[in-house]
Amino acid sequence: MNKEVDIVVIGAGPVGLFTVFEAGLLGLNCVLIDNLDKVGGQCAELYPEKPIYDIPGVPFQTAQEHVDALLEQIKPFDYEVFLNQRVETLEEVESENINQWRVITNENNEFITKNVFIAAGAGSFEARRPPNIDSPDDYLGKGVSYAVRSIDTYKDKNIFIFGGGDSALDWTIELAKNAKTLSLVHRRDAFRGALHSEEQMRELVKSDEISLMTPYIIEEIHGSDKVTGVSLKNFDTKEIEKFDADELIFLFGLNKKLGPILEWEIDLDGKKITVNTENFQTSKEGIFAVGDINHYPGKLDLILSGFHETTLAVQKAYQRIHPGERVPFGYTTSNTKLQKKLGVIDD
Repeated sequence: MNKEVDIVVIGAGPVGLFTVFEAGLLGLNCVLIDNLDKVGGQCAELYPEKPIYDIPGVPFQTAQEHVDALLEQIKPFDYEVFLNQRVETLEEVESENINQWRVITNENNEFITKNVFIAAGAGSFEARRPPNIDSPDDYLGKGVSYAVRSIDTYKDKNIFIFGGGDSALDWTIELAKNAKTLSLVHRRDAFRGALHSEEQMRELVKSDEISLMTPYIIEEIHGSDKVTGVSLKNFDTKEIEKFDADELIFLFGLNKKLGPILEWEIDLDGKKITVNTENFQTSKEGIFAVGDINHYPGKLDLILSGFHETTLAVQKAYQRIHPGERVPFGYTTSNTKLQKKLGVIDD
């Protein structure tokens, strides 16, 4: 395939999907490219049933429900999705008026565009494994997991959650509602997650609804065809204790890899792409980075921050496509064309 498009979006997570919405409001079309087999990014792949509480106006929503809502929101607009593909080549195309970019995937789909949006979250990723356990993946789907994809899997089970960040705290609180027993295991009695979540977790400990095991680390997984137990070592005394277990959930975070992005000669700050905060353009004209992949002073890795970033970036993308023209702005409440597409009002 060889096609011209207004915006190529690398990454089909929430921020990539919202880019389609903002572009659609301005009459721009998009192509979304993602190396996963589904849209939604980490929300869909790693924690589809994890609750999200910080989307404005939405008190509670699972990650998958959030993705589904974004897909519903962009139905009226002009976009295509290419899954199970990664961008291998990003190169500048000579042009008399304004620089353009050639984007080529590993499936040899080629796109010419004036605007590339890198909305790749943390880049390509894989869950971190427990550091001192041989072949934990032998138990994948048999009692070992690195993400919670279905809450029902853990109903009436003896669960051990390992980790000290937001995911470990959030899933401890959520799964405690239906678990037979639940233990949170961490190597120290200090946590990196939100204070409110930690307070909720400690209240569950006080009421004996869960067990907090600190300072402990995993020593061994027991079971032949599936997990039947786990041995834990006290980090201070070095004593080892064995427990019955049905499910072990390791939430140690992700190993992040930028992959081909490293070859695109874009300025980086560690494993993130540096951008300006006027329009979230990178060091290359016409290449933008939005969402968790970017870095600037005061950056917060929140979905709503990514929504703000891509909204401003799309404004600049429009100017690159229509130089000298004023970016049309109008509140969606008065956008009759949009309302007709959504079926809110009749044609």
